[in-house]
Parts: sequence; structure tokens; C-alpha cells
Amino acid sequence: MIRKYLAFDIETAKEIPGTDFNWKPHRPLGITCIASQAVGEEAPQIWMSKTTSGTPAPQMTQSDVAAFIRHLSIAVAEGFVPLSWNGLGFDFDVLAEESGLIDECRTLARQHVDMMFHVVCEKGFPVSLNNAASGLGVQGKLAGVEGITAPGLWGSGQYDLVTKYVAQDVSATLAVALKSESQKSFAWTTRKGTVSTMPLSKGWLCVDDANRLPLPDTSWMSKPLSRDDYLSWLL
Repeated sequence: MIRKYLAFDIETAKEIPGTDFNWKPHRPLGITCIASQAVGEEAPQIWMSKTTSGTPAPQMTQSDVAAFIRHLSIAVAEGFVPLSWNGLGFDFDVLAEESGLIDECRTLARQHVDMMFHVVCEKGFPVSLNNAASGLGVQGKLAGVEGITAPGLWGSGQYDLVTKYVAQDVSATLAVALKSESQKSFAWTTRKGTVSTMPLSKGWLCVDDANRLPLPDTSWMSKPLSRDDYLSWLL
């Protein structure tokens, strides 16, 4: 049985200096657009705000971001499972700030499946969406665009390119989830170019369930990640 996932991803409005994407000191970031795609939908849906002249706005209004949160909540009530790649540590944190619906976003964040967080809980390190797509043999991110450059592209009026980029991120996220669950195994391409795997006998776990997994052995890491790096904003 195909799990009723609803994948989503956001693009932010503020350009972040540097290459390590240390975004928290620069918040609020604003949101330019959001993409979502549910199982059974042929293409992602794009969410954005418009100016009075009908062109894309520099960033989404609080009410428009809140409308997307309500969309997710309604989908959950209808049996869908929100799905993301790093939605716990980034997307939902930003969505909470931009919508003002902090409690609703905290609830959704705990209920949803963040595949990257599941990997961190299981293995002790994150994997990129592109490496996951590569390891599983599905289409990955849009070539030639990086998330860190998307705010500047939007600011220069390249709306179509940014919406195409975020839409492909959502399609890739959904493809990774479904391919992994169908074969009961997650796979990714490592930095060495080899493919590693992780069993998924019970499928992808929601954030709360993934957080209950035993802590992995990270003694071999020089700077191991803590789950609190992702969970702290929920407290």
C-alpha cells in the first residue's frame, strides 16, 4: 500500500552570507514560495503571494504562509503524512516564524516524516537530498541552481527558475520516500562515490518515533551532530 505522503519545501527570501548557510543569526528570513505535492498529484503545487499588479511578491505574507499551514493540517486530518528533507531543522522552524502559527507548526513538525532527521537518528550524520536521489536512482535536484542562491534569483525576477527549482526538490523528496519504502531500504551515494544502504523494514518514521531510536555510535566522528540541533526550537 502506497503511503499518503504530502511532500513540501520552502524557499527563503533573505540572502545568507558565506557558504555554510548559518541562517539563524539572520532571521527572520521571509519565504518567497513553497512547493507541495501529494501522492497521486501529477505535479507540485506552488504557493506564493502576489503584488497588486499580479506579479510575484518579494516574499509571502503572513496570511498566505498561514494558509499553507492550514492546508497541511487539513491534509493530516484527511490521512496524509507531511514529508520533508530537513523540514524539522529548517522548513517548519521558518514556517512557524513566518505564519505566526507556532503551536500548529510544532505539532505538524513532530507528526511529519523528515527523512533526513530519520537518517541522522539512525546513522548519526545527515545525507543530502541529491546524494539520496543518486543512490536510489531517481531524479535529483535541478542542475545549475543552489538553495543558497535562490533568494538572489527571486530578487532579480527569475521567478520561474526558482519555482522550477523548488518544485523539483519536492518531486525528488517524494520519489526518494516512495522508492525507499517500496524496496524497504534507503540508499545514498557517499562522498567516495560508493552506495551505502540503511534498512527500512518499518518504513520512514515520523519525527517523534525517529527520536526514540537508540543513539547511534558517533565515537568515530570529530564533530558529531546532536538531535537537539534539530529539535531545540520545539521546546
